[in-house]
Amino acid sequence: MNYAKKIIYQSNYWYNDGLKKAKVRDMSGAIISLKRSLQYNRENIAARNLLGLVYYGIGEVSEALVEWIISKNFRPRDNIANEYIKEVQDSANELEIINQAVKKYNQCIEYCQQNSEDLAVIQLKQVIAAHPTFLRAHQLLALLYLHDDQYAKAKQVLRAARKLDTNNEMTLRYLHELTRQRTRKGRRATSAAERKKKSDAVEYSLGNETIIQPRHSALKEMAGHLAVANLFVGAVIGAALIWFLVAPAVNQSRSERLNDQMREYSEQINSLEAQVSAQTRTLDNYRAAGEETEADAQQAQSTADSYESLMTVSDQYNSGEYTNATMADTLLSVNRDSLGDNGKALCDDLRDSIYPGACDTYFSSGTEALASEDYKSAVDDLSKVVRMDQEYNDGEAVYNLAQAYQGNGDNDNAVKYYQMIIEKFADSEYVQDAQKNYDALSGDNGSDSGDDSSSDSSDDSGDTDTEG
Repeated sequence: MNYAKKIIYQSNYWYNDGLKKAKVRDMSGAIISLKRSLQYNRENIAARNLLGLVYYGIGEVSEALVEWIISKNFRPRDNIANEYIKEVQDSANELEIINQAVKKYNQCIEYCQQNSEDLAVIQLKQVIAAHPTFLRAHQLLALLYLHDDQYAKAKQVLRAARKLDTNNEMTLRYLHELTRQRTRKGRRATSAAERKKKSDAVEYSLGNETIIQPRHSALKEMAGHLAVANLFVGAVIGAALIWFLVAPAVNQSRSERLNDQMREYSEQINSLEAQVSAQTRTLDNYRAAGEETEADAQQAQSTADSYESLMTVSDQYNSGEYTNATMADTLLSVNRDSLGDNGKALCDDLRDSIYPGACDTYFSSGTEALASEDYKSAVDDLSKVVRMDQEYNDGEAVYNLAQAYQGNGDNDNAVKYYQMIIEKFADSEYVQDAQKNYDALSGDNGSDSGDDSSSDSSDDSGDTDTEG
């Protein structure tokens, strides 16, 4: 008893911690705390509903629906999760907009993999405009801006992302990288200005003192004196002075500036190559994470759909207003493996109650369609019977389905189900006909049919091959 109380206490402790973090928009911390709460007590309805709200707050609508549906499964009545689900379902237009935004986000990841970052940026802006709380879209757009050295835009997007989730690890990492890149760029600009200032100065000695004088001022003063001298001495002497005194200094200054520029460009190229390499690795990691996230989202959507279908069938069964065939159609869409233990137990109970009557209905209609050569309808009805119960009528449903496929011209599926009769219903009355049809369709002409077949002449065997 004390152990159970400790578990409940720990679950409630982490729930309260998650609630505090959610109130200050620390969504990442809230998710961690609430998941820990559910590890101690998975039936903590308050924690599960709050986790759904946190997911919804950062744009993860499918994850939110999964948590609310699981909550609804644990407590069908007096559960606020019912209102959350209903509100999402009633907002059909908004839900479709969010769905399209997620699809566009996945397309942006493909653009990044194809090195089409410009297209990804354009589409990500549309995604954020349609779904402003989609945190992953903000982060990917910021990463692309960082990759393109558009630091101001990256900072603006990251600020919006931080408002959605104040302590998200990915957002904080990008902000740190942004600060580091901008600081490095500022240092390079300051260093270049100092080198330029130094190259524009003239240094000479006068006695024991060293005098530094701006180069351009000296040149201007010298140019003024030379202009005056030219008036009195003449063009020849002035040209000689310019040639022998000014030109070497100008050439030397030009050479020094070119060397400084080449060194600066070399440093910039090395720095940019390092940046591109680091950001490319980050982008590759983000792409991989995006693929994993997409797979998780698809799995979450499958789970949500299965729970929703299961709840629908449960409500229909309790109402007593629906036929077994109608309920079986919905129940067949449930992926049992994606359900929790309680969901699996409910699914098994509903199958045991619904499938037998549904099999009778669909077997009867499928067999009538087969007799009237309506092969398509026969395939539709009989395939449902086989999915619900392969053993139905000692394999008769499987045999009729094989005949329906054969009549519909689908020989591959016909061979598949004839083979199932041969392997699983070897003692049934249908096995001989199944073997005959299997041999005819597969071209195996009775190699295992017995002594009579093996004693046929080669001419007869050739005739049989021709007919097959």
